[in-house]
Amino acid sequence: MTNEPIKHILIPKHEKISDKEKETLLEKYRLSMREIPKIPINDAALQGMDIKVGDVIKITRKSATAGKAVFYRGVSNE
Repeated sequence: MTNEPIKHILIPKHEKISDKEKETLLEKYRLSMREIPKIPINDAALQGMDIKVGDVIKITRKSATAGKAVFYRGVSNE
């Protein structure tokens, strides 16, 4: 697999965050990986990305009210 995520007008930006960013995120919000919403490893939006179970994906969507909205999902094999 490459590090290039699939690009499509209907798919918001998906990017894998680094282990350091993941650690900071979990500490900042006092979360465990079990508490982060999941995204299946075989999700079409992750196609072409070099990911593994346990990685965290940052999803940036356009928002009419906020300009942009950021969501985080934990990669799961479910």
